Amino acid sequence: MNDSEPIGQNIDEGEVGFVDFSDFVSNEPFHFESGGVIPELKIRYETYGQLNQAKDNAILICHALTGDHHCAGVYDITERKRGWWNFMVGPGKPIDTNRYFVICSNVLGGCQGSTGPNSINPETGKRYNLDFPKLTLRDMVKAQSLLVDSLEIDKLHAVIGGSMGGMLTLQWAKDFPDRLNRYISLASGSKHTAQTIAFNETGRQAIMRDPKWNKGAYDSEDGPFSGLSVARMMAHITYLSDVGLEAKFGRKLKQSDVSKEHFDAEFEVESYLHYQGRSFVTRFDANSYLYLTKALDRFDFFEGVSPEVTVNKIQAKGLVVGFDSDWLYPPEGNRDVVEKLLKYGKEASYVEISMDYGHDSFLVQSQDLYQLIHNYLNS
Repeated sequence: MNDSEPIGQNIDEGEVGFVDFSDFVSNEPFHFESGGVIPELKIRYETYGQLNQAKDNAILICHALTGDHHCAGVYDITERKRGWWNFMVGPGKPIDTNRYFVICSNVLGGCQGSTGPNSINPETGKRYNLDFPKLTLRDMVKAQSLLVDSLEIDKLHAVIGGSMGGMLTLQWAKDFPDRLNRYISLASGSKHTAQTIAFNETGRQAIMRDPKWNKGAYDSEDGPFSGLSVARMMAHITYLSDVGLEAKFGRKLKQSDVSKEHFDAEFEVESYLHYQGRSFVTRFDANSYLYLTKALDRFDFFEGVSPEVTVNKIQAKGLVVGFDSDWLYPPEGNRDVVEKLLKYGKEASYVEISMDYGHDSFLVQSQDLYQLIHNYLNS
């Protein structure tokens, strides 16, 4: 889901408190895996805690598809929303900012401050739109590595992420094997199944068949909001579980008077999905959604070759976590990653956690998950 968590007037004990974002800017051309080039790069990020003198206490957190760089704290008292992983990051929390220097960045291709399709191309003065190069998770990790370089950090204590973020942690372990000690991949896998690709393509088609998409050259104030809303509604269903939906909604009817219109929202679950769709279009760009979902579909950790070729590059030890109610990235896909790593002599562990929240379980407070991450980071 990746929605921020509401907060009251006071900053509670154990919170990172008020935060602000920063922008890493590189004026050097950035080269994509596809051969595409953009003239400059900007990555928006936040940090929490202090980098120690040895610069060996840094943790990079990678967000999910519709997440962003704001994973902990609040911007100001009027904004009143905690970051998306606030319960996990802070003083005395599993990712302890009294001990670690924590970095979270909006990915390349995103729409929350980092360079993406809706950014202005300085060479043309216009938005990139579909002129933005073909995007992969390897490109995202490469951009993150430049950010880490700018902070003068040679080696990360850990890279952690869930969903797309979990795939990014695997990409880090493969592409920069000597730059991290450990990684934690949550609710992820080595590649998308045909069903997951099918869901993503249906969402993309909802956007691209919206007349206002205009082949990517839409008005930012009057874009393909209907298509993007439908894409979000459908994707959101895959983030949940049947058990969770039944417990929360069942067949409950809306409390308001039933409309005379045949197809107005009648059930609470319908109203909930409509709300998710409406709120999403106010914070996310349609072209970014297209680029990021396609990059996810392209991801193949073992790259279609013998797993040994990929696995031999990895030096960091890994923890992969699956959730038993996750049918988008099922536990067996997470477990398969670890089985291949172990087969070729790499240090890796698999843990499966029982929760009723589906794919979004890693975004829900759980004592089991708390303890697991705390122990692995400090082992």
